[in-house]
Amino acid sequence: MRYCKLCLQPDTRPNTVFTNEGLCPACNYYEQSKSIDWLERFEILQNLVTDIKRGPGQYFDCIIGVSGGKDSTRQALWVRDKLGLKPLLVSLCHPPQQVSSIGVNNVSNLIDMGFDVVISSPAPLTWRNLMKDSFYQFVNWARSSELALFSSVPQLAIRHKIPLIFWGENPALQVGDLKTMGRNGYDGNNLRNSNTLSSGHDWMLESGYPQKEILPYVYPTSEEFDGAGIQIIYLGWFLGDWSLINNAAYACGEGIDIRSEGPDVTGDLHGISNLDEDWHNMNQMIKYFKFGFGKVTEYVNEELRAGTMDRATAISLVEKYDGICSEKYINSFCEFIQITRNDFWSHVHAAMNKDLFEIDNSGNLKRKFKVGVGL
Repeated sequence: MRYCKLCLQPDTRPNTVFTNEGLCPACNYYEQSKSIDWLERFEILQNLVTDIKRGPGQYFDCIIGVSGGKDSTRQALWVRDKLGLKPLLVSLCHPPQQVSSIGVNNVSNLIDMGFDVVISSPAPLTWRNLMKDSFYQFVNWARSSELALFSSVPQLAIRHKIPLIFWGENPALQVGDLKTMGRNGYDGNNLRNSNTLSSGHDWMLESGYPQKEILPYVYPTSEEFDGAGIQIIYLGWFLGDWSLINNAAYACGEGIDIRSEGPDVTGDLHGISNLDEDWHNMNQMIKYFKFGFGKVTEYVNEELRAGTMDRATAISLVEKYDGICSEKYINSFCEFIQITRNDFWSHVHAAMNKDLFEIDNSGNLKRKFKVGVGL
């Protein structure tokens, strides 16, 4: 395990490769972005949306997946008010036991601002069973729900003949999942190669789920994309100020609610991420035990690149809060998928990266690595 020389991104992130100079892909892109002509990029985007037109009789110019949080609220408003387009918003609805009141309020906020929103709601019992199977097979309960999240937008785009999909950040350039890189920085049609989507849904069929029950979790094929002329465009590639904090500042000014709990409860420094449900913070904890980084690392990395935080402060925050998750979220998750806490922790411990962590005599997971240094 080694760290980027500029930020605190470790090379344990799936599908990431550091440069010869020791920069992670996100820092390498950030350094290159300092010389970008953002006006020229905006002109490129204007030409793109002019070329990708809706068909005769179609009401919407484009489609955007939304949770009502910081990123999707900013995208929806920017596409409508800056580009002058008519977007259809698609929101994946979690079951009542999972969805947060903040998430409900934030989607309502988008509706109140005049957007058309389609609510996609997969069958709750199948959702719960798939979540349980995801946890047992991959120690990642979100494996199935993320497939539904990613699949709902292109499925509706194909069904309603809307050829243009806006997505937020380019995960290859702005996060480091290099397998998603398309023909250029804004082409998102290789999103199917992401660490989340590349696993596919075959495991659901192998687990005995009929094809008709898992349709919401099936990402359209390349042939279906091409047949419908679907193009995904990463909007973040065109915005020079795209970041966790900037997007939150923009969206909060437009009425979104954020979390009141501190990072000692959620592992989220600012309470501005994953607002639509409560268990993602727990998944960040599990990710931390698998790869040695979580949500706090992502926050401080942006500030390290921007020069608004020093490395010592960043290391201190990561050491203190990365991998934190309140017991109340773990308890409610175990109750939902009907497992015991002991079963939960036995699976988490089994999935722990034993090169990075060890379990002490009290059953607590302890780092073997030094944050900012590695092994």
